Amino acid sequence: MTVARPRPHPHPAAPDRPTADVFWTIRRREILGKTITYLLLTIAVLLILFPIYWMVITSFKLPREIFRVPSLWPQVFTWNNYKILLEQKDFLIPMRNSLIVASTVTVTSLLVSSLAAYSIVRFRYPGRTLVGRLILFAYLTPTSLLFIPLSILMARLQLGNSIFGLVVVYLTFSIPLGTWLLQGYFRAVPRELEEQGMIDGLSRLGALFRIVLPLSAPGLAAVAIFTFTGAWNELLLALVLVTSESQRTAPLALNYLITSDVLPWGPLMAGAVISSFPLMVLYFVAQRFMVTDLTAGSVKG
Repeated sequence: MTVARPRPHPHPAAPDRPTADVFWTIRRREILGKTITYLLLTIAVLLILFPIYWMVITSFKLPREIFRVPSLWPQVFTWNNYKILLEQKDFLIPMRNSLIVASTVTVTSLLVSSLAAYSIVRFRYPGRTLVGRLILFAYLTPTSLLFIPLSILMARLQLGNSIFGLVVVYLTFSIPLGTWLLQGYFRAVPRELEEQGMIDGLSRLGALFRIVLPLSAPGLAAVAIFTFTGAWNELLLALVLVTSESQRTAPLALNYLITSDVLPWGPLMAGAVISSFPLMVLYFVAQRFMVTDLTAGSVKG
C-alpha cells in the first residue's frame, strides 16, 4: 500500500532587498538634505545675530575707526562710549524711567486684562460680544492716528510731561492686547475646575486667581513679554508727550543724542547695548517659566 506523502508547501518568495547602490543613493540624499537644512539654518542665524554682533563691537570702537572702512573686530577696545553715555549724558536716569514705566504698565495690564478677559469668557451680559469687538478694534488702531488726540487729552488732564502720563497712555494699547490674548487661554480652562473649587469654598475671584491664572501661566508670560517690550521700546508717544530731560525714557534719550545730521554711533550703540539687557533678562526668565509650566502640566495626571 502506497502512502501519499504531503506535498511541501512552496516557500513564499523572499522580498527583494535593496541593493548596495540603492542604499547608498538613499543615504546620500539624506545627507544632502540635512546639509542643506543646516546650511539654511546657519545662514538664518547669522542674519539674525550679525546686527547684534555689529552693535556690540561698534560700542567698543574709537570714533575714527567707526567712520573708516568697516572692520569685523576693533583694533583698539575702548570704554569711552560707555563713559560718555553714563557720565556725561546720565543715561541711568532714562533707564530708571523706562524700567518704572514698563514695569508699571506690565503689572497693571496683567491685572486689568485678566479681569476683563475672564468677564468676557465666563459671564453672559448684554453687549459682551460688542465689548470684545471694541477691544480688538482698539488694539488694531494704529498709534500714529491717536497720538494727537492723546496728547491733547493728557494736556487737559495735566498729565503731560510725566511718567504717570506715559503709563496711562501705554495702558490704552496694552490692555486691549492683553485682554484679546488671554481670552483664548481662559476658554481652554475647563469650567468644572472652577466649579469644583467654588464647591470647596472658593469665591469667584478665588477661583480666578487660584485656578484659572495658574493654568494660564504661559498666556500671562506672553502678555507680560509683549507688554513690557512694547512699553520699553516705544518712542513716538514719548517724543510727543515728554519734554523734560528728567522724564525721558531710554529710547527718547537715545533719540536726543542725535543733533542735526551728526550721529554719534559709539554712544548710540553703547546705549543700545545697555537698553537691551533688561529685555534679554525678561525673555530668558519668561521662556524658562513658560517651558517649565508646559512640561509640568503635561506629566501631571
